[in-house]
Amino acid sequence: MVTPEQNQYEPIKSVHQVPLEEFYSSGHRTCQGCESALTMRHLAKAAGPRTVVTGSTGCMYVANTSYMTTPWIIPWMHTQLGAAGASALGMSAGLRALMRKGRLAEERINVIAFCGDLGGGDMGLSGISSALQSNYNLLIILYDNESAANTDIQATGLTTYGAQTTFTPPGSAQRIMQRRWKKNVAGMMAVGHPTCRYVATACATYPPMDLMNKVRKALSVGGPAFIHTFCPCPKGWDYHPRYSHEIGELGVRSGIFPLYEVVEGQVRYTYDARKRRIPVREYLTKQGRFAHLVDEDMDHIQQMVDEMWEKWEVPGVAPFKGPLSEA
Repeated sequence: MVTPEQNQYEPIKSVHQVPLEEFYSSGHRTCQGCESALTMRHLAKAAGPRTVVTGSTGCMYVANTSYMTTPWIIPWMHTQLGAAGASALGMSAGLRALMRKGRLAEERINVIAFCGDLGGGDMGLSGISSALQSNYNLLIILYDNESAANTDIQATGLTTYGAQTTFTPPGSAQRIMQRRWKKNVAGMMAVGHPTCRYVATACATYPPMDLMNKVRKALSVGGPAFIHTFCPCPKGWDYHPRYSHEIGELGVRSGIFPLYEVVEGQVRYTYDARKRRIPVREYLTKQGRFAHLVDEDMDHIQQMVDEMWEKWEVPGVAPFKGPLSEA
């Protein structure tokens, strides 16, 4: 049995402590400026060589397995579109059984499943929910580029309000076709799974040590964990690839994507947007997918962001506004 001491990782306190070894290397075919690829690189660096990854169908699966090549240096497995939770649970259970039978040495082997916002935030929710209710050591990472990028940028439940996609094109009759507010997947997992040991949000560009340390915390808690990463997409969001880092920072600093972690029911903000926020307009105007918005649209989005941080019972996490007074 792996002891709690064996399950601990040291936090990374500066860039000088970031591991030099690469376990997600050249050979992938992601778009130039792809933040999802940076998420994969950071999670592999943080986890180390005794790790297996399982990825559900999505743009990162296609980019990582083309023409019989792969950037994964650690073992990996492909699974179906909505099966990230089930594959993580099955893999973790299988490793535990092999160790119990003496066919594998008793050691920590990290199990990490990754899924996109369509495969994880929409189609795969039930499987992820089941995995987070288990007592197995596993981590599920949802990389969120706010579209079904593998199949030509269709809208998902995590697409930002007002965004242009191939399913929500603006027109003369309806300027805004995407009228849903972004689904709060990490908040759903934290609030709805009280036995889940660790839930967090992260962005690979803000700063990289934050994501890597959250991965290490998730792998050290001794139970199921979930991380939702914010991944700017040059193709789907319509900006020059050189600005991926800037777009990621603006999304966090404007408060449109909250950064926090929930450990044993306690919320800690990585970037506390209650205290400081830049106008959301600075984030929206850098992307072609919002070029059709007018001032009143941006004001409406700003109002929704402000409400999330100023009126929610748990800002950015749980969309409640306090109990109703008794009649």
